[in-house]
Amino acid sequence: MSRSRPQLRATSASTASPTPASASPSSHSARPSIVCTGLGFAWPDGTSVLDDFSLTVGLGRTGLIGLNGAGKSTLLKLIAGELTPTAGSVKTVGEVGHLPQHVPLDTELRVDQVLGIATARAALHAIEGGDTSEAQYTAIGDDWDVEERARATLDQLGLPGIDLDRTVGEVSGGESVLLRLAALLLRRPDVLLLDEPTNNLDRAARRRLYAAVADWTGVLVVVSHDRELLGLVDRIADLRGGEVHWYGGNFSAYEQVLAVEQDAAERMVRVAEADVQRQKRELSAAHVTLARRVRYGKKMNATKREPKIVMNERKREAQVSAGKHRILHTERLKEAEDRLDEAAEAVRDDDEIRIDLPHTAVPPGRSVLTLRDLRVRHGAHADLDVRGPERIALTGRNGSGKTTLLRTVAGEIPPVAGTVEAYVPYRFLPQRLTVLDDDLTVAENVARFAPDATNNRIRARLARFLFKGARADQQAGTLSGGERFRASLAALMLAEPSPQLLLLDEPTNNLDMASVRKLVTALESYEGALVVVSHDLTFLRELGITRWLALEGGELTRIEPL
Repeated sequence: MSRSRPQLRATSASTASPTPASASPSSHSARPSIVCTGLGFAWPDGTSVLDDFSLTVGLGRTGLIGLNGAGKSTLLKLIAGELTPTAGSVKTVGEVGHLPQHVPLDTELRVDQVLGIATARAALHAIEGGDTSEAQYTAIGDDWDVEERARATLDQLGLPGIDLDRTVGEVSGGESVLLRLAALLLRRPDVLLLDEPTNNLDRAARRRLYAAVADWTGVLVVVSHDRELLGLVDRIADLRGGEVHWYGGNFSAYEQVLAVEQDAAERMVRVAEADVQRQKRELSAAHVTLARRVRYGKKMNATKREPKIVMNERKREAQVSAGKHRILHTERLKEAEDRLDEAAEAVRDDDEIRIDLPHTAVPPGRSVLTLRDLRVRHGAHADLDVRGPERIALTGRNGSGKTTLLRTVAGEIPPVAGTVEAYVPYRFLPQRLTVLDDDLTVAENVARFAPDATNNRIRARLARFLFKGARADQQAGTLSGGERFRASLAALMLAEPSPQLLLLDEPTNNLDMASVRKLVTALESYEGALVVVSHDLTFLRELGITRWLALEGGELTRIEPL
């Protein structure tokens, strides 16, 4: 295959995502592509995700969007060969690289192992030390500048000077995402799959990712709720109802087309509703007319004004006519109702999360949280007083210690020095959503946090978080990223006692744009105090932040609203 290559040459990475068995190697006669045919996938518990699904993606940048639970992340894993379809096939042309939504990195791995250069780097150092065996030269191949290229890639992604011998456990969540991305950029696969790549990234790191996406020349499929990132794609693939609907252009163009479509769909609903009402009136009028005929026939029969044989024939004809008339109007009503259902399906009406927890209210001025001369791991220092229903945004660069600070406040890790005093019940929702037991259902997970609540009460309240009926019995391990977030939030919000302080660490990371709007609506009705770590400025502004803080240079300081 003929394609331009960047200055960084491809290398093999030991931590790379596996390539599907059906993948074909790149060649001059075949361009990189993805073809899914009759694809089906279901989880072991029988939950179906995709059924008879087809998709073809060629060169260019594709933004894959859709509601949480639509199957976006599952689809990327199927393409990457990390999951096996239950039906159909996935075929790719070219090497595949996959950056998953949750980066499964071993904290004991060194940076060079994550980058996939550990073997070549060790051989290079061995040769420099005097070992000239054939095995060392074989391990290096043509990668004599492997360390220089690795450091150049890390510099491009905002990780300058990071020690290649450092372990993953010593870097932040955002930095671990950048490391995995650096490994992919070093490999330069033909097909690149990115699942929510801006999760955990600060503004500077996001800009570097945007630059890498803008320069991509192969096949790129990106799942994201980041509007700025989706502004760089060539086309939008909207996964909804088990099918993909294609829209040319970036996300802004998609929104414009969708607005026109939805306006037309809503007009069709109004027309269909009017038709249903008209058919109901006509059916009712037909019933009245038929009833009058029946009464007239009975009257004629009682007065015996006509011969019996004539009256019986008229009665038979009236019954046949009445049956045909009733069937005709009933069919017309059914057809009108079907048209209404079809029109309504085209209108997007995504339910909203509803929270009504009066026990979460905190009076203005009441002390909620106090940090006194608090020092946490990696040297961050904080003094803070939170009072009443404040809404505090905690910002800062990747690796500045924001997550460590929240975990210390939540009691997950001990402080190095100083004190943390919480005066109200609180809950912490971490980035990795580890509050759920994957082997339990959604309802069973909530019951762990509210052991005295009845099953009916739990299910009634779960319905407000859009887990209705059988959805409440779905295993937590089979939930999508957005569904898992919603279930985690439900477990914490429905806990007893009700939390009057919520600590949220990057809550929009796993949410599609519709779910972010749902979260904002849900938190608008929450009457307790909030401390939120997020790089999503649009979300923070919509949340109604009352105080903006930044953790920079190891100190927590107040800043102007962003």
